[in-house]
This record gives sequence, structure tokens and C-alpha cells, in this order.
Amino acid sequence: MTTSIPDRWGTHPDHIWLRGIRPEQRVQFDDKRGLWHVYGYPEAVEILSDPKVYSSDTARLFPIDIDESLHEGDVTHMDPPEHTKMRTLISSAFTPKVVADLEPRIRAITHELLDEVEGQDRFEFVKALAFPLPVIVIAELLGLPASDRELLKDWTYKITESKSPFTLKDSTAAEEKTNLQVFDEMSRKLNDYLLDHLTERRKRPREDLLTRLVQAEVDGKRLTDNEVAGFSSIVLFAGHITTTLLLGNTLLCLDATPDEAVLVRDDRSRVPAVIEETLRFLSPFPATSRATTETVDLGGQKVPADQMLVVWLGAANRDERQFERPDVFDPSRDPNPHIGFSRSSHYCVGAPLARLEGRVALNVLLDRLPSLGVDPDESPVFFPAMDLAGACVLPVRTV
Repeated sequence: MTTSIPDRWGTHPDHIWLRGIRPEQRVQFDDKRGLWHVYGYPEAVEILSDPKVYSSDTARLFPIDIDESLHEGDVTHMDPPEHTKMRTLISSAFTPKVVADLEPRIRAITHELLDEVEGQDRFEFVKALAFPLPVIVIAELLGLPASDRELLKDWTYKITESKSPFTLKDSTAAEEKTNLQVFDEMSRKLNDYLLDHLTERRKRPREDLLTRLVQAEVDGKRLTDNEVAGFSSIVLFAGHITTTLLLGNTLLCLDATPDEAVLVRDDRSRVPAVIEETLRFLSPFPATSRATTETVDLGGQKVPADQMLVVWLGAANRDERQFERPDVFDPSRDPNPHIGFSRSSHYCVGAPLARLEGRVALNVLLDRLPSLGVDPDESPVFFPAMDLAGACVLPVRTV
């Protein structure tokens, strides 16, 4: 894949690595936004592996107070030991078997959704499959009504759009405060919705993840209602948006590399490697953030305490110091130690589910629509958020 192709996709201007740009300094201060950009792989791994020095609790640096009760179960912004305890409780409910048992249902849903576009020579991929598949799976997993699908989409998309871009500068504080207020409002609506459902689960347990989270216990301790709601919102958000992006990105990558598309169509054992290379080459979640707790030397730069770091996972996954020919989409690369799902204690809880959905959906697509490709007459529309990379609109053709 050539580096000029992403220009046609309308990728975010901050995603410079998609255009073959590698800053000479892998750690840079952004005076406009008042934060640090980290583009290098070893620097990213160092940050992700040391929660004592690089804290996930970044909310304290925001220019507006956030209602902490809405985010009590948000493991993405916790540090040990609280994070460790929460992960243990969550893992007791969200087990590998729970995920593995979803495979037949994922396959059935994929077929049902493709039945609805059967015979069409063109359709919009995100609307038809990439969005509804993971939302249906997550809603069923949690035990939420299928009729609430569009409502959940509205809340999660608004949360996505309002929590970016990263900035701490006073000059843009008014705009940022508005974004964070929208983020808080949408988070509150989603939190209240989930609280209603988990309260009902305490009275009438079911065979679903919400019930398992309500009942999860480690050393005699259970999650509070706000913690269950907080984690469930993360599962709902990350559990569907990750797969939505991953499915679209996989299609984009294979469309741009026809030889690889032929190989995987003829040899399905290559499907998992295609998914992994997509996670590296076009990382769905290209950024995460950390706050320094002390002065550090990072990538040749002295970074003071209480600084926001934007860790560009997508750029790290294109670092030539770690990956040969980093701008080439190559599913045969082995090993492929990408950090598309982060690293260490904050490795994505939902990664196995996203991989499973990606693998199952790609196999079904290759079976039913072997000529599926991006519509050459209509360009994809990418999500506008800094910390998302992938299409929210992806026109495709089947012939």
C-alpha cells in the first residue's frame, strides 16, 4: 500500500504517520495544545508499562471538573491498586469462555445483516454491517434491548465526538469546556440508562453480562452500582466502536492491496494475520493519554511532572525501529508486536471479542461477497475524532 492512498480516505490531519511522516523528535511539546506528543514505539511501551510514573488518571489535568460518579468503573483511567482490583472483578465475569461462546451467534448475525443487502451491487458498509454487528452482539451480551440500538449509537457517537481533541490550553478552553460538558451530559444519560437495567438485574437476575457483573465477587467484595454502570459503558462503547472501525479498516486495507485480498480469499488460515496487520497498519484507536507524576527523561526530552502525554499508538505501530517496511500492509510479518490494543495492565479487556468478530465477519464476507471492495465513485468518510481512525461512512460495491 502506498502512503498516498490514505489521503483519499480523508484521514485526520493529526494522523501524520498515515501520510508517511515521521517526526525527527519522537517526543514533542505542542505549545498550541499545552501537551506532549509521543510518536515512538519504545517510548510508548515505556509509558504504558509504568503506571507509577505515567498515570492513567488524566482527568485532573482537564480544564473542567468531571463528575467522577459517572466514571467509577472506567478502568481506562485507573491506576494500581484500584485498577488491579477492578480488572480482577471484571475478569471473573468477562471470561474467555463467555467470549468464545459468542462465535455461533456472531456468525448468524453477520449472515442476517448481509441477507438485507443481498443482490445489491452497492451499499454503505458501516450502516449495513460494521456498526450493527458489534452493537447487537454487545447489547445481547449485556442483556440490553435490541430496540435501543439507535439510542445507544447516538449516545456513544456523541461521547466519541465530544471527548476529542486533546487540549489543555487556555486559549481554547471555552471550546474544550463545551466538548467536555457534552461528554459529561451524554455519559450521564448512558450511566442512568445502565443503572436502571442493573437495578432490575439485582431484583431479577438473568443469564447476561450485567447480571454476572452485579454478582461478581473477589475476597468478599462486589462492584458498586456506579462501578458496574461505568464498566458496562466502557464495554458498550469500546466493544462496538472498536469492531466497527476494525471491520471497515480491514476492508480498506485489503481493497488497497489486491494481492493480499486474493491470498486471504484463497487461504482462510491467513484471516487472523490480516486482522493483526490491520490493527497495526490502521490502528482503530490510534491514541491514548497519560499524565506524568514526576519529571522524566523521555525520548531525549525532559518532561516535567503533571504533563499530559498523548501516546500515538498508531504512530508507534509505524516506527521503523520496531517494524521493517512499516508503511507496507504485510499480513505475513512475524512477529507483529503491535500495540493497537495498548500494552501491559491496560491491555484492552475487549480485545478477544473484537478479534473474534473481525475473524468471523471477514470469513463470512469472503464467502458471500468475494468481489466486495470500496466504491471508487464515493470516498469514505472518517470519524473526525483524534483518537479514532476509521470510516463512519464506507460506500462499497459488490461487483
